[in-house]
Amino acid sequence: MSDVKIDLPDRIDSEIDRFVQQGEFINRDEAVEELLTLGLTAFDVDDEPTQQPGEDLFTQATDDQMDPAADTDPDDEYTL
Repeated sequence: MSDVKIDLPDRIDSEIDRFVQQGEFINRDEAVEELLTLGLTAFDVDDEPTQQPGEDLFTQATDDQMDPAADTDPDDEYTL
């Protein structure tokens, strides 16, 4: 296991202390390890970005939509 030294804002340091005092974690080391793990999982650093730089999300969303009138499926029945 590697050792890492970081500087934390007072607010975050106080929150970690509060979690330990409330019994959420056994000690500060466990709290920091678990919180970093949760943060990395939430950030999902393993996935590649789905949006290319400069890609317009609105244009992509409209391009992905299908026009019901363009549906050429012969098995699709029309209902009223």
